Amino acid sequence: MTSKKPIYTVSEDLSDIFKESQLDKKTKAPVEGFPIVSALKTVVRQMEISGNRPRTISDYERYVNHFSEITGVQVLEQLTVQNIYIWLDSMKVSNQTKLTRLKCLKAFLSRCFYNGWLTRNFWRQVNIKVDTPVKEGAKEQDVMLLLSLLDLSDFVELRDATAVLIMFQTGLRSSTVAQLEDKHVFIGEKLLKVDGGLLKNHDQIHLPFDDMLSRLLVALMNQNNLIRRENRVDNSLLFITQKGETVLKTQTNNIIQKRLNKYSKEYGMKNLNPHALRRGFAKRLLNRGANVAEISKALSHNDLAVTTRYLHLDKDEVAESLRKYL
Repeated sequence: MTSKKPIYTVSEDLSDIFKESQLDKKTKAPVEGFPIVSALKTVVRQMEISGNRPRTISDYERYVNHFSEITGVQVLEQLTVQNIYIWLDSMKVSNQTKLTRLKCLKAFLSRCFYNGWLTRNFWRQVNIKVDTPVKEGAKEQDVMLLLSLLDLSDFVELRDATAVLIMFQTGLRSSTVAQLEDKHVFIGEKLLKVDGGLLKNHDQIHLPFDDMLSRLLVALMNQNNLIRRENRVDNSLLFITQKGETVLKTQTNNIIQKRLNKYSKEYGMKNLNPHALRRGFAKRLLNRGANVAEISKALSHNDLAVTTRYLHLDKDEVAESLRKYL
């Protein structure tokens, strides 16, 4: 038997080298840097002070925590573009959903950048390509057809009809509509004067309405008073349940929206959801001569590019509009 040459014999004892990798991570030294959990806590507090919507704040917390959990990144200094792509690849969802979540993470990182915790905004280069389908607005004839099918002698259907017409005539989001109070309604002036606290951009806005909506509002407010008195409920909400309570149970549980979905299925009206009503409001204004800046203001948009997407203009409509300026 040939003896092994000394050069092939390792003198250093390495028997414990692989045992180190099995140690509990808690026993290892913590990663140095600014913890993401601390950054998130501060950012959330800043958002609360600034008056951001609870739903927006909740999304920040959910997706930042999910990012940290999936990637194992504990401190801001560990962040890389590769981490973000790993996080995105881990999701078994559509590209549109990924894009929504990515925007939320980017917004959080941007706040960290502005707070001075990150020195480069490298995440701006990360993007997801999405073929965005054009969403049409609700048509006036469909809205009027739905309203004609509702029984206005029934409180619930009167309430729903009023909510539908408010969304179509003012472009307000369903969450905003659900939070309206009597104080926002000025029947004599035929105006809704909406507080900035109810709107996404926090700017107060005045929105006119017609005689039809005026009559519905008067009838609804009278009926609301009877219901509140019967149930001994003290509030001034414009849209309430049969028990006099708010229709907005949580940020994602809006009875008005659920009722509209019910009518849409029941009567076979596919394009009568709250967002379609909002888009229909924008297109209706455009067809009646309003300019994009006016429509953008009415929709409480901060970006005209968002407004143009709402208007659903096809090539022929654009060409016909441009012809007037030749």
